[in-house]
Amino acid sequence: MTYSFLGGVRVIESSAFIAAPLAGLTLAQFGADVIRVDMIGGGIDYGRMPRMPQADGNGRSLYWTALNKGKRSIAINLRKPEGRELIQALATAPGPQAGVLLTNVAAPWLAHDVLAARRADLISCTIQGNADGSTAVDYTVNCATGYPAVTGGGSIDRPVNHVLPAWGIACAYQAAFAITAALNRRTATGSGAEIKLALSDVAFSMLSHLGVLAEAELLKQERPSIGNHLYGAFGRDFSTADGVRIMVAAISAGQWNALVQCCDIADAISAAESRLGLDFRDEAQRFEGRDAIAGLVEPWFAVRTAAQAEAALTQHKVCWGRYSTVGELLERDPRIGAANPVFERMSTEGIGEYWSAGAAARVAGLDRTPTQPAPCLGAHTDVVLHELLGLDSGAIGRLHDAGIVATA
Repeated sequence: MTYSFLGGVRVIESSAFIAAPLAGLTLAQFGADVIRVDMIGGGIDYGRMPRMPQADGNGRSLYWTALNKGKRSIAINLRKPEGRELIQALATAPGPQAGVLLTNVAAPWLAHDVLAARRADLISCTIQGNADGSTAVDYTVNCATGYPAVTGGGSIDRPVNHVLPAWGIACAYQAAFAITAALNRRTATGSGAEIKLALSDVAFSMLSHLGVLAEAELLKQERPSIGNHLYGAFGRDFSTADGVRIMVAAISAGQWNALVQCCDIADAISAAESRLGLDFRDEAQRFEGRDAIAGLVEPWFAVRTAAQAEAALTQHKVCWGRYSTVGELLERDPRIGAANPVFERMSTEGIGEYWSAGAAARVAGLDRTPTQPAPCLGAHTDVVLHELLGLDSGAIGRLHDAGIVATA
C-alpha cells in the first residue's frame, strides 16, 4: 500500500497476465485489501519470464512478483467443486466494503448472476479480450488499430509490433477506476454492479478519443509512417558526436522557441520558412517542414557530446530525453531511485533486493507507506479462510488433507 484512500475495501482477484493483475495492484496501492487467488502450484502466469536463475529453470518470476506486490495470496484447487465454492464464498463474504470480484476468468461459476444470488450488492469486474467473449491479447488487438502500420517505419505489408502492452495497461487502470466508481455508487445507493471491460474496446475507444477514427472516416486518410518523427508538430531523435541519441519535441510555441534559441538557428529557420512558404509558428506547418527543420538541428547535435548537448538543452528549457537501456536508466537517471519517493528498496523472497515502485501519484501532506513484497504462493490461505469465512483450524486442516487448499 502507498496510500490508504481505499482502506477497508476488500477485492478478490482471480486473474492472470497483465490487465487484471495490474488493476488489482493499483487498487492495493491505494489501500484496498486485494486477495489474489491462484491454483495450487501457480496459475498460467506464475512462471512467466523473466525468472530468477535456478538450476532447474524454475526460479521465481520477476513478472509475477512485480504485479502482485502489496496483495495477499491464497492457493486453491479451482478444478474441484469444493475449491470453487470457497472462491464464491470469499467473493460474497460479508462486509460493507467487501463483495468485490476482479477477474479475467470467464468461468460460469464466477458469473455475476451466480454470485449476486449470494450477495445482491456484489461488484464484479470481468476483463475480456473481445466484448463477445472471444480471446484476445495485446498483440492481437493492437494489430487491428493501424498502429503497427505506422510504427518504426512500418507499413500494412510490413507491420512493426511495439513491445509495450499498452492496451493491457490502459485496460487495467480503466478497470481500477470502474471498480472505485462502482464502490462509490454502492455506498450511496446500496446497488451492486456488473462491469465488463474488453481489451479491444479499450483500444478502439482510445482511437476515438485521439481523433484517429474520425480522421479515417471524415478525412479518408491514414496516419503516415514517419519513422521517429513526431506526428503533427516537430520532434525527432538526433545523434551526438559521441553516438548518444537524444529525442527533442517542439509541440507548443514555448518548446519550439526554446529549441530554435538553443540551436541558434533563428535566421536559418526564417530562410527555410521563406523558401518553403511555411510559417513554423504553426505546429502543423512545422510538421510539414519537419525534414527541413531536422536538417538545421542535426548539425548542432553532430558537433557536441551528449554532456554538452544535454547541458545546453536543459539551460534553454528544451523538451528533450535521452535514449537509454533499462540498465543505463537505473545507473544514471535520478528519476529512478532514492531521489524519487515513488521508488523504494524492496526485498522479495526468491528474488532479492531491488528498486520497486509504489503508486505513481504523489499526494501532498500524506506520507507514503512502504509496499509489502509479493507473497509466496498461498502464504495467506489459512488466515484468509479463518478471517473471511470463519473456518477453524480443524476445517482448514481437512481442506489441506483433501488437496483443496495449500499454503506456502
